[in-house]
Amino acid sequence: MEKQLKHISKLMSLVLRHKPEAIGLQLNENGWANVAELISKINEQGNNVNFDTINTVVDTNDKKRFAFNEDKTMIRASQGHSIEVELNLKAVTPPDILYHGTAERFVESILKEGLNKQQRQHVHLSLLQETAKAVGARHGKPVILHINAKAMAEAGFVFYLSDNNVWLVNSVPVEYITV
Repeated sequence: MEKQLKHISKLMSLVLRHKPEAIGLQLNENGWANVAELISKINEQGNNVNFDTINTVVDTNDKKRFAFNEDKTMIRASQGHSIEVELNLKAVTPPDILYHGTAERFVESILKEGLNKQQRQHVHLSLLQETAKAVGARHGKPVILHINAKAMAEAGFVFYLSDNNVWLVNSVPVEYITV
């Protein structure tokens, strides 16, 4: 069962964050998909999923990547989209320091160019060093970058906090990054 949940979670990440067309799913402008349609489209791919499966994935995802609407008829990814969606995030004053986890092999480039959102809608930052370390470890030997979020906010950079507590910003210039 755990293997199936991991597979479904990865598939949901793909279609709710990056490629809904991979299973013929339609997202609205805010990234929401109809849960019944999601289940149907996932099952058309040869899976055996029901609402309880989707609910378990949402409830047990360690990063809280997914969220339901109030009556659990719609679902979306909380952040991390590479497709254009409007998450209706509100600007929030960040803490003084935030963290970004990356792999050691990317540090030199980041210290030259800063952090850019690449194919995503935002750069992702963490409140906790442990979270940043776990993120960086997914891609190699982890390095935790310290982001002077207070100075960035004072300079006019706008920060958002996603529903799953990931700090988001459009970019982080080099002068706000230390290792």
